[in-house]
Amino acid sequence: MIKRILKKAAFAIAAVAMSGAGFAQDIHFSQFYKTSILRNPALTGVFSGDYKVGASFRSQWNAVSNKAYQTGMVSAETRFPVNDRINDFVSVGLLSYYDRAGSVGLQTLTAYPAINYNKSLEDENSSFLSVGFTGGYIQRNFDVTKITVDNQYQGGQFNAANGTGENIPSQQVTMWDLGAGVTFSSNSSGADNATTYYIGVSGYHFTKPRNSFFGNNDINLNVRWNGTAGMSMKLNEDYGVQFHANYSKQSSYSELLAGGLINWNKPNIATEGVLFSLGFGAFYRLGDAIIPVAEVKYKDFSISASYDMNVSKFKAATNLRGGMELSLFKTGLFNNPNMQKSRTICPHSFW
Repeated sequence: MIKRILKKAAFAIAAVAMSGAGFAQDIHFSQFYKTSILRNPALTGVFSGDYKVGASFRSQWNAVSNKAYQTGMVSAETRFPVNDRINDFVSVGLLSYYDRAGSVGLQTLTAYPAINYNKSLEDENSSFLSVGFTGGYIQRNFDVTKITVDNQYQGGQFNAANGTGENIPSQQVTMWDLGAGVTFSSNSSGADNATTYYIGVSGYHFTKPRNSFFGNNDINLNVRWNGTAGMSMKLNEDYGVQFHANYSKQSSYSELLAGGLINWNKPNIATEGVLFSLGFGAFYRLGDAIIPVAEVKYKDFSISASYDMNVSKFKAATNLRGGMELSLFKTGLFNNPNMQKSRTICPHSFW
């Protein structure tokens, strides 16, 4: 009983410490390849179809705390041809996420609109150089009544009457953010689009927004640098593979996540597209977790599930249980003949 109470206290204190620390890190998703704006705004609109909408939900560390760490995200993207004379496109999107961490209910709510210009390089492989920008609003808050500190424990027993002795002037901070990125995408096999790949770099928090509940101007969100790459390959009419990798660095924190899936596809004879698809694979977060993933697609809808199996030293507390993550996305075409150009020329992908 005492150990359980002390463990909860430790996590509560850690959550508050992270909320004011200058090296506080951003959220992450194991299915990172589903979250374009969050990893590089220059990936906005780089997909097959005229539009893409979706949502993701993540719950982790249920084995450690009775207050699971939860993150939810919704996003929407679309693109438009510039004019009839050039093959360039403008893409726009919006991503918003909610994150709740730990026993003190540390919450983050954001909104990130993005704009991306896809410049056609006018080659036979439909290559594009894209430059994107995003400007976000961030709000963070926590429940001060749920804070516990060491002086509230006497003889291993918790006594709320002792009080925390902490003077926290504000339970909420708001920030404005700015990010930008560049990507290169191409079809290495030309017109048949048998192989598609992309590579890009991006940065977030260029404004270094203040991140302190105490009004300290010296405590800011550090710039997060991000490098990402991916490839999808059509092996034959029935099978395809895709690979993705992402590296991020924010102050002293860094993360490398890579892996892939193999897909079985049932063709849609009527539309010459894919009617049904099954995908299975795995990713590895370096030094932290093995992540099996499964995906089902039916026409324009896809649903994916993954699970983090913790393999770091923290596995003693998690019992290999990291986090479940679910994603639901829909892509589609507008009933507009003016959009026909974007379906044949712009960067295509099979993910």
